[in-house]
Amino acid sequence: MMHEKLTMAQALNRALRDSMTEDESVVVFGEDVGPLGGVFRVTDGLSAQFGERCFDTPLAESGIVGVAVGMAMNGMRPVVEMQFDAFAYPAFEQIVSHVAKMRNRTRGKVALPMTIRIPYAGGIGGVEHHCDSSEAYYAHTPGLHVVAPSTPGDAYALLRESIASPDPVVFLEPKKLYWAKDEVALGAVSPSIGKAVIRRPGTDATLIAYGPSVPVALEAAEVADREGRSLQVVDLRSIVPFDDETVCAAVRSTGRAVVVAEASGFASVSSEIVARVTERCFHSLAAPIRRVTGFDIPYPPPKLEHLHLPGVDRVLDAVDDLQWEDS
Repeated sequence: MMHEKLTMAQALNRALRDSMTEDESVVVFGEDVGPLGGVFRVTDGLSAQFGERCFDTPLAESGIVGVAVGMAMNGMRPVVEMQFDAFAYPAFEQIVSHVAKMRNRTRGKVALPMTIRIPYAGGIGGVEHHCDSSEAYYAHTPGLHVVAPSTPGDAYALLRESIASPDPVVFLEPKKLYWAKDEVALGAVSPSIGKAVIRRPGTDATLIAYGPSVPVALEAAEVADREGRSLQVVDLRSIVPFDDETVCAAVRSTGRAVVVAEASGFASVSSEIVARVTERCFHSLAAPIRRVTGFDIPYPPPKLEHLHLPGVDRVLDAVDDLQWEDS
């Protein structure tokens, strides 16, 4: 297996390129993904190499996903880009009513092997409709897989697996991590959707995060280590399916947990994580699980973004609130 040091954007590009090379049924389309190479250059060079298998579409998200549904029903593996998180909302009816339900509607006779790529979340100085964390909408919809990588290596592996999957996958790409660089294992990919990983061992408390919040959790754990507290970091990688086994084992090993996520806290993925872990680990918990999330407001202007997004100080404050005096 070959290894290269790549940014997340480059790793995603390589995953698309490798999948298209190995399987002629894979097609890529969306707004500006052709000669421009996408807003974040994730599809750079694909139209030159693969011609009409990578093409631009009109600004019509519902139409993009609707066309992908027809292609997937007829033996192709479409990969569509929504350009920005909130741009996908006009396509939500297609995703919920058709993409998620086709297998059940046909009693298993028709699968939809399609991937919906959505650059999501904040941290780039953008404004509303360009920095939403929309994962809860998709996670709440049975029939969809929902993944969110936090490293270039996982971006490559999870996208390759998503494209090869017989089921539809909503692939959430953390925009602020597009330029993060790391070693990437290229080539064959083992099944990993539905598997969380321990990014950092620890004994005092467990930080649970996914996507853009994982580097924040790791930085918080680094600072806590200098202050004499050992924090474990779990990267979900996959929101649906959810890896109860890994997450709960991690929480049981420390007895305390904090969930870190950019999305607003009310009725969120972070809420579901707290519920699932509490139901399964209640007798192992030394304190109630805390959450550090975005605030329950529309995404703020760029000058206020740093106050809205969960930061290291807020994470460490939550850790300090885990009733250490009672232990």
